[in-house]
Amino acid sequence: MNSDRFSFLNYPEPREGPQVPYKNEAQSIPVFRGTTLAIGATLIHNIGFIQSQFWRNAGFGVICEVPHLHEYAGRYDPTVIPVDNAPRDVPTPAVGKRKGANFYYTSADYHALYSSGELTPTAVVETLLPLVRRDAKPPGKHSIAFLESKVEIVRAAAEASTERYKQGRPLGPLDGIPVAIKDEVHITGYKRTLGTKLDFKNGSDATSWCVQQWQDAGAIVIGKTTMHELGLDTNNNNPNFGTPRNPHNNKYYCGGSSGGSGYAIGAGLVPIALGADGGGSIRIPSSFCGIWGLKPTHGRVSGTPSLSLAPTVGVLGPMASSIDDLALAYRVMAAPAPASQDPISSQFPRPLPLPSDRERAKKIGIVRDWIDRAEAPVRDVFDSALDYYREHGYEVIDITIPYLPEGQRAHVLTIMAEIASGVDVRQIRHLTAPNKVLVSLGMWQITAQELLAAQRLRNLLMTHLAHLFKTHPGLMIFSPSTPIPGWHIGGGEADLSRGLSDGKTSVRNMEYVWLANFTGCPSISCPAGYARESGVPVGVMAMSNWGTEEDLIDFARDGEGILDLHVPSGDESVWEDVIAKAKEEQSA
Repeated sequence: MNSDRFSFLNYPEPREGPQVPYKNEAQSIPVFRGTTLAIGATLIHNIGFIQSQFWRNAGFGVICEVPHLHEYAGRYDPTVIPVDNAPRDVPTPAVGKRKGANFYYTSADYHALYSSGELTPTAVVETLLPLVRRDAKPPGKHSIAFLESKVEIVRAAAEASTERYKQGRPLGPLDGIPVAIKDEVHITGYKRTLGTKLDFKNGSDATSWCVQQWQDAGAIVIGKTTMHELGLDTNNNNPNFGTPRNPHNNKYYCGGSSGGSGYAIGAGLVPIALGADGGGSIRIPSSFCGIWGLKPTHGRVSGTPSLSLAPTVGVLGPMASSIDDLALAYRVMAAPAPASQDPISSQFPRPLPLPSDRERAKKIGIVRDWIDRAEAPVRDVFDSALDYYREHGYEVIDITIPYLPEGQRAHVLTIMAEIASGVDVRQIRHLTAPNKVLVSLGMWQITAQELLAAQRLRNLLMTHLAHLFKTHPGLMIFSPSTPIPGWHIGGGEADLSRGLSDGKTSVRNMEYVWLANFTGCPSISCPAGYARESGVPVGVMAMSNWGTEEDLIDFARDGEGILDLHVPSGDESVWEDVIAKAKEEQSA
């Protein structure tokens, strides 16, 4: 969507925020692991005095000290709805094939082979199932990234797709394409655990609207992917179901909380997956796994009640191994839901690709003090990307955004409160140690004053962003996806089996992505290079005006030449050439 085409419901009043100097200090948060973590979590969960001391030391009280908050009402839901009732048909976007043997497959590679009869969806599924099934004996090579795969459902979908191609009547470019869906999302017949050992189906066995759109277009869900427990961190460490390692370097996390979906793409298992910014979910894997990720305008594609634990910070978004597939997946899933199913989603217009030759502003805004906090390997990649955009006609301007450090704390506080509101007190003891701490704090330590102050600060940030977008039409707020060049698995196998509480790295990792999540602005994360020492991909992120997902897609296309993204390689590579394996097995 392009915001010039629409009027809006709930658009913030454009209002320049206060001029305050950027000031951010490294937080002194100890790392807990192993026995220390288990004991500390039990004490904090059960002893109110220790809990309150821990909360005060975390420094969230600074939110209430922001001097300008009395000038702003609270903004409890960041949903901004573009209004356009004109009827429209959404054209099928073209998807290019992979560029060579060292590149990822796209949906176009599958579709062409299916159409020619050289390969069938059934053959692809029969290749994938042994690789991803957790219930197989022995479990599949990549099953650590999958919560479950319903074999009968998967095979039935593949057989139906195979028959459609045989009859020369495929449903479209997504027909027969394998996709993966994050555990957080509702799918009929599947568990919904949110990465815990608990049941969070909430009595529903329906399929979320966005997933149904993919399935109606013929896509085959090969399984649900694992996630960080409750989505409450960004490394995807999960002792409950196991932690998939980064396909580019197995000493690093994939990033989270949608790390299972990130792994599924990064390892070559699927070209498209679904992640979610719901509850505490902040999707980082597009940076760490070298994939493309789009976070649409809030509420855009949900379509199922109780989709996440945190309705005011939750939104779904596609992830893909190419920008073409990202655009295709988004346009299919973003059809508005019926009002009876989701009254908010139903108000959004259908996404409409904009003419490629249209005149559009090419303007990038950067907050220099903010991006200066990125570590050197990340900053090198970011600066190269910025130079590339300059060389291709983009104007780079300096902008300011007030209270960024305080806003990040307001975002975290809001997440913790909303997660706690969706968890029964009796369920806390079933959580892993790090989340016993976070949910206990969210449940018993956040005051009404702090929560209300956080929502006032949200409004301050949203009105200031509206001012920036009005002052600079077409503005892309540009930053790294994360300031760190990957999250190293510091404690090795012990951290993976017992969990980790590293608040300092968690805060650092979210330093850029939180703003779009908290304010409901759409954003896109694009692979832009590799960290020098680890070889882990580094991403850059653009955030734009509400309702401008299509502008973000065009912006990402403009930067496609920054990086020729290659598949993971080397002796320890986990990348699977699914198409080659399927061809071999089909001809055997």
